Amino acid sequence: MKLQQMPASSTRIPVLPPKLETMTLKDGTRLDADVYRPAAPGSYPVLLQRQAYSRRIACSICYAHPAWYASHGYIVVVQDVRGRGTSEGTFRPGETEIEDGAETVEWAARLDGANGDVAMYGFSYQAYNQLLAAAGDCPSLKALAPAMGPWNPAHWAYENGALQMKHMIGWGIQITAEAARRAGDDDAFSALQAATGNMPFNGPIAAMPQLLQKYRHYSHVMDWLETPVDSPYWDRVSPVTRVDAIRARHLPMLFVGGWFDPFLPATVEAFRVLAASSEDTSLIVGPWIHFPWTRKVGSVDFGPEAQRNVDLDHIWFFDRVLKGLPSDAEHRRIELFDMGLKTWRQYQDLPDETQPLFLGGTGRTSMDPQDGALGPRQNRDDNVEHIVHDPWRPAPTTGGYYGVPTGPVDRRVTDERGDVLTFTTETLEHAIEVVGDPEVELDLSCDRPSFDLSCILSLVTSDERAFQISSGYAHYRSATPGRYRLKLATTCATLKKGERLRLSIAGADYPAYPINPGTGGDPISSPKTHAVVTTIAVWHGPSRPSLLRLPVGQVGSQK
Repeated sequence: MKLQQMPASSTRIPVLPPKLETMTLKDGTRLDADVYRPAAPGSYPVLLQRQAYSRRIACSICYAHPAWYASHGYIVVVQDVRGRGTSEGTFRPGETEIEDGAETVEWAARLDGANGDVAMYGFSYQAYNQLLAAAGDCPSLKALAPAMGPWNPAHWAYENGALQMKHMIGWGIQITAEAARRAGDDDAFSALQAATGNMPFNGPIAAMPQLLQKYRHYSHVMDWLETPVDSPYWDRVSPVTRVDAIRARHLPMLFVGGWFDPFLPATVEAFRVLAASSEDTSLIVGPWIHFPWTRKVGSVDFGPEAQRNVDLDHIWFFDRVLKGLPSDAEHRRIELFDMGLKTWRQYQDLPDETQPLFLGGTGRTSMDPQDGALGPRQNRDDNVEHIVHDPWRPAPTTGGYYGVPTGPVDRRVTDERGDVLTFTTETLEHAIEVVGDPEVELDLSCDRPSFDLSCILSLVTSDERAFQISSGYAHYRSATPGRYRLKLATTCATLKKGERLRLSIAGADYPAYPINPGTGGDPISSPKTHAVVTTIAVWHGPSRPSLLRLPVGQVGSQK
């Protein structure tokens, strides 16, 4: 369904140049902000963005400039958070954002020309600190618009027990470099900046780069890498543990996500958990990477509808919840971009019905991508496929959240590797709508104490190109034979007649995640020399079925 983008509901007005305004937190720390005001006199709601990457950037890599938002009749405040930009203090992600955010909301509500109502917006870290601020004492906060940000920081750092290595180290280098710049350490800044173009995974321990160890005093990064996923530390910096306080506020919320954004699972989970607390909470998920939000992603052009004006979505939302204005656009609870039909689809709730598709093959699935079958009926006999994971040449990251390029790319070369199992359906005789959360259930055994699993779901075109539509990854420290379940990321893609669906399974996804050494040791701290060749057996058949639970809707439905 094509969604028409209508003109903004409020007339644009001239905006004054930004004014630097400061506030002092209760502990004496000064925070600096740029404040954009409409030139016309009046009393206006406030839109607040608390920035970890310089207030002058203001998320302009994927949002319109703050002056544009101000021109729609808002006072826009973009503040450097503690220890970033020109604000005082030390930046420690999440540790003071509840108190700092709440104090800032009440300060912003009292600015000259403000009417006392504040909403927050922004993506990534700027989404995370919105959710934390909502758990604080800030009665002036009236709405949130978090896009592509963390919900549970333990899952920010880890996916099913596996460190999100490329993400954490890439982000950690950026954070550490900024701290070095603030300290005037030119050598450290230059070394860290150079590492952004050549990630430092070549040391004895890939997940513990010597560069970050050298400059650990500048940031939180090494502390995070040394904090296990089950540590109570994560609860102290998590919106999840404050969910009751957030829900109690009944705040309208606009969530924005991307199918190829690493925070997609967090965005969907936060929406699901908080949607019931306000009737005016909605979710938009486009075919986008973390940034920019454009129609061309990876090697796919998703068409003109993918070039969505998300800024207007925000203005409609803020006009409705802060000004009480009728919107030019119908309020839609859930809007998902269908990656197959290349159009937007509307849902009242995320579908949860699934159809089982069973894995089959002759034992040569790792050698021949056409050998592995995926279908509604099982093979007549039991059989087994083997993944031989060699740490010398691990299965590589291809597209998805962390590949180069990021997004959907033809992954045939990866699928044809001998350490990747592929299970593919017959050519479809009718279109099917895949929407919701796929789940893989595998009967496994392993010859080593530990292993990892990478599962990729792809759409295979009529000319045999394979493009990822969902993925999941897990680290298993104990390799007990038995049944393993892995939930993949939410997706929406209609497969057309003549196309096929493929499940690819490997024992690594490097360097997105560190290599499991196979010894039962921690992949984060184990030297590369400790890693051993690991063989994973995937069973399938009547007595030991392995299957994909595929969420299937009805083509053309609007639920």
